[in-house]
Amino acid sequence: MSIDTSLEKSRSFLVSEFKSSQEGKAVVRSQPTGPAITISHQTGAGAHDIAERVAQILQATELNSAEAWKVFDRQLVEKALEEHHWPKALANKMPEDKRSYVDDVMEELFGLRPPSWVLVPQVAETTLRLAAAGHVILVGRGATVVTARLPNVFHVRVIASLPRRIERVQKIHGLSPELAAKLVKKEDRGRERYVKANFHARLDSDLLYDVVINTDRVACPDAAAVIAEGARRYFAGSMASAKE
Repeated sequence: MSIDTSLEKSRSFLVSEFKSSQEGKAVVRSQPTGPAITISHQTGAGAHDIAERVAQILQATELNSAEAWKVFDRQLVEKALEEHHWPKALANKMPEDKRSYVDDVMEELFGLRPPSWVLVPQVAETTLRLAAAGHVILVGRGATVVTARLPNVFHVRVIASLPRRIERVQKIHGLSPELAAKLVKKEDRGRERYVKANFHARLDSDLLYDVVINTDRVACPDAAAVIAEGARRYFAGSMASAKE
């Protein structure tokens, strides 16, 4: 076994252990104060639009709540950087993908960014804190796996066929069909590598989710309505169980 492979496995193990210990602390030592949602997604399936719509729907039904629903997508990384006193500009250097050990070491050596074994656990820690506080929708970054043990979190997966996803990305970014296809495949592979390397999980494992929605068959506004209603019912049940 090569040194590089051994170090990659060690890093992955450390992050996994961090996740397990932090989840245990979050469940045992803190009482969740509100509901939360995670959305795992395929690139171009419409998750970002859906997340915003879900937040609007839930906010409209909680007019008397002091807490506003917030969506954390790219903002999740920025929030983690802020909480751990790193420059927000580092967010541009943190794609949702697995980093090689050599790249991590070289970029740390030249002061370009801290290594993944520092940043990934910090993003996970921020994810757990936000989810435990509630009234958040967390998109990507392995949030579904990181918060799997929290009883106040509703987990969603948004998927679509490759042609439809390429078409959506092409329209959003003004790309040619070829470039849109490359972007979709690159981001999908990167997201899968990120979760597998750091959390030993597979994004396509349906048992991780409470709801899986195919936006080929369910339009984004309807998908948001389905998720919001499912989440409301889940939260009502989880809160009732917590009182027993």
